[in-house]
Amino acid sequence: MTEQHARDYFTDRSVLLNPYAFFEDIRALPPVHPDEARGLYFVTGHDEALEVLRNAADFSSSITVPGPLVRLPFEPKGDDISAEVDAHWAELAGPDLVVQYDGQRHTAARAFLNRLFVPSRLKANKEFMQDLAARMAAQAVGNGRCEAVREIGVPYVTLVIADLLGVPPADRDTFMKVIEQGPTAGDIQKDGEGQDISSLIFMGQYFAQYLAERRDCPRDDIMSELATSTYADGTTPELIELVKLATFLFAAGQDTSAKLLGNSLKLLAETPDLQVRVRAEPALLGEFVEEMLRLEGSTKATFRLARRTTTVGGVEIPAGARVVILLGAANRDPERWECPAEFRFERPKLAEHLAFGRGPHTCIGAPLARFEVQIMLQELLSRTAAILIDETRHGPAGERRFDYDPSYIIRGLSELHLILEAG
Repeated sequence: MTEQHARDYFTDRSVLLNPYAFFEDIRALPPVHPDEARGLYFVTGHDEALEVLRNAADFSSSITVPGPLVRLPFEPKGDDISAEVDAHWAELAGPDLVVQYDGQRHTAARAFLNRLFVPSRLKANKEFMQDLAARMAAQAVGNGRCEAVREIGVPYVTLVIADLLGVPPADRDTFMKVIEQGPTAGDIQKDGEGQDISSLIFMGQYFAQYLAERRDCPRDDIMSELATSTYADGTTPELIELVKLATFLFAAGQDTSAKLLGNSLKLLAETPDLQVRVRAEPALLGEFVEEMLRLEGSTKATFRLARRTTTVGGVEIPAGARVVILLGAANRDPERWECPAEFRFERPKLAEHLAFGRGPHTCIGAPLARFEVQIMLQELLSRTAAILIDETRHGPAGERRFDYDPSYIIRGLSELHLILEAG
């Protein structure tokens, strides 16, 4: 193994700053290969990643939130550990959120949520999104500059999901402060530790109150539908299940979208020709966002636990193995896309990217993320003649300095200082 191969994906800062160089380096290895030092398996190939994501029978999502570095609460034995996974679920799954559910429990929860996230609901929220984006963009352009992560991305997507769910306006500032001060998911500085879910617990207390109120007095929002809906079999969910669903929807609905917006603005600011074209042809924004999701989506990796010994890409993955699906690598697989490190409009097979996962756990908020990011980008582009990197903060072209949130899960800038020239 070369020195480059020996770099640790989970703790190495050079990998954090440029994961794509690391992905290309390990692409010299098979698309499914073991990391002997960590005792897990990496998946870098598109087809192999898709196979794992779709195979919910053999691969459990239980470790998606705790991550692949936390030790299992039992010693795997044999070719099928399904009974042990189920018996130790409370110890294994930690916060036990919908993104971790397996089997029929997940099927029931997704069917329940799918009735809430319908196109008509997004259309009803569109006016709020557009008005909010217009006000924020106008203020930023009026100032001539902005820090795009904390001043645009985070407050914008947080307020959008808050409005969609029905979080009272009086509580929204509190939620934004909790998110800003909250822990980083997959922190590279906390090797082997479980995820800190204190911010989720804090928000969950609010959602418990909201949901109880909605059961007594429903309103026209998703929270009320959550509070008053039943499962497909007619049973009523327990309040704690609804609290976990609402809390997860809120947390997941703001973080990755904010990062996607920041990553998109960075690319536009660094690529003047691309920025000019998208500004002149706003109809291209949908395709722009889709290619951004492939090229530099917000989620670098997701995780699975092998319930049964299974072969993927010609490699046997034993029961009990923790699997790291490197979505950022799969989305740049040269076996799937020509010149995958380049941004290209009209790219064939673009819809096959895995930025939102695939299979049973495909991100339920994907339509919202696409929609809100397009709206904000259009508002900023329509009000500017140019969006530029602030060189006093990030350095001149060729010597840029950007920092990223210290996460092996999320790809997102810590800050992005922009100069906005009014159009």
